[in-house]
Amino acid sequence: MTKSLQDCHRIRDVLALPQLPLLERRMLLEFVLDKPRAWFISHDDEILSTEHKAQLQALFERRLVGEPLAYLIARREFMSLSFKVTPAVLIPRPETELLVEQAIAFLEALKAQGLKRPHVLDIGTGSGIIAISIKHYFPEAEVWALDLSAEALAIARDNARTLQVDIELLQSDLFEAFNSSDNGFDLIVSNPPYIDRDDPHLQQGNVRFEPLMALTDNADGLRLIRRLVAEAPQFLKSSAPNQALPTALWLEHGWEQAASVRSLLTQQGFKQVQSLQDLAGIERISGGLWDSAA
Repeated sequence: MTKSLQDCHRIRDVLALPQLPLLERRMLLEFVLDKPRAWFISHDDEILSTEHKAQLQALFERRLVGEPLAYLIARREFMSLSFKVTPAVLIPRPETELLVEQAIAFLEALKAQGLKRPHVLDIGTGSGIIAISIKHYFPEAEVWALDLSAEALAIARDNARTLQVDIELLQSDLFEAFNSSDNGFDLIVSNPPYIDRDDPHLQQGNVRFEPLMALTDNADGLRLIRRLVAEAPQFLKSSAPNQALPTALWLEHGWEQAASVRSLLTQQGFKQVQSLQDLAGIERISGGLWDSAA
């Protein structure tokens, strides 16, 4: 591996290396040289500097032992937006876009019923992908985002600044940043840690490099979801006699947890409880409506 990279003098030599998929080689070159993909079409005969070769060698070696590409280039696309990611936060996954899409659909329904500035809360925001995407695509919303990790919140602030959205970011263990009188949210969304602490997948693939506290609740995978479902009604907007608009809670969860999450929501008193499937046909998110007057 090292010898192969040392023998590379031009960009096209790196593109011809067999050790990584071509797309990954291109992405690493784009990152190191800080050039767009189109630039390489007419510059593949450019000579690589010693510094650039050293950077590429280090990145190739890290990738070959399994470190996620998103961490190597510190970026990942989500909802057609580019987000900064580091090992302090989860790598955004396409299936989480379903949660954002459902959130926006719900907000659009509220807007059609006359609500102009809905209040949205994202719990366990990580890099901020959910909260920022909701604000970006539904700018009328007032969005709050919580996370227990100060490092994750720093990344989320960077992303909000870069993507030019205004959201409120707070450090909190679930709802602890609020008191019981803060029942002003129209929608609460969350992608909480939901992997069982004994799940062998925690030691496999990209997951090995991601923050454990964002992956598992150190229990059966439903501990934090139980808390979310039980505590959320205190913070959802109370129904007013003259404006009985619905409020809602939507959660992402594991592939085998949908029935359990629906049961928790129903037992807590949520109505119209349902689960939605991602593009792979997996029940990926579950939620329901809350009516405090019921």
